[in-house]
Amino acid sequence: MGRFRGGLRCIKYLLLGFNLLFWLAGSAVIGFGLWFRFGGTMKDFSSEDKSPEYFYMGLYVLVGAGALMMAVGFFGCCGAMRESQCVLGSFFTCLLVIFAAEVTTGVFAFIGKGVAIRHVQTMYEEAYNDYLKDREKGNGTLITFHSTFQCCGKESSEQVQPTCPKELLGHKNCIDEIEAIISVKLQLIGIVGIGIAGLTIFGMIFSMVLCCAIRNSRDVI
Repeated sequence: MGRFRGGLRCIKYLLLGFNLLFWLAGSAVIGFGLWFRFGGTMKDFSSEDKSPEYFYMGLYVLVGAGALMMAVGFFGCCGAMRESQCVLGSFFTCLLVIFAAEVTTGVFAFIGKGVAIRHVQTMYEEAYNDYLKDREKGNGTLITFHSTFQCCGKESSEQVQPTCPKELLGHKNCIDEIEAIISVKLQLIGIVGIGIAGLTIFGMIFSMVLCCAIRNSRDVI
């Protein structure tokens, strides 16, 4: 009986440690998602009429999952401390939802990468053509693209030179730069999503083991 209670206590502390790590991971995921959305390379697109929603969709799911992770981390600690089967069962269900959300984000980031890249490239093509038709109409959007991706024009920068960053040395094709930068960003999002999903599996295992151990201990008593 003493060994059984010792094992139960060990599992409980493991779950408490996991929930602390999970809460911190949730905070990091929220910070990561918000920085990608409103800071870094893509921040200037939030004020544009046309924004790369395919890219942002994964970030919204990631931030939402991070917020849920923080709530669930606290929820799991309460269940472990109180040794409540009901709370632990609810905790397992929440982890399952987070697992599905993170896997969806990761898969979308890897599989939907081509769609997101083409979407942003199409936005650039439209801004580029608008600028050539009317030098004032597409000016702001094109400047945003060139500043964000640190590039200028397509095959040549001569036609759009006034909108290019002054600090840019040499010519960089914006179509190529968009593909390279968006690809790296989505890969990072995918890695974070899949990594959190893997972490979630351990939480589900710990919660179920503790739940079964609590039930067995009450049956023995």
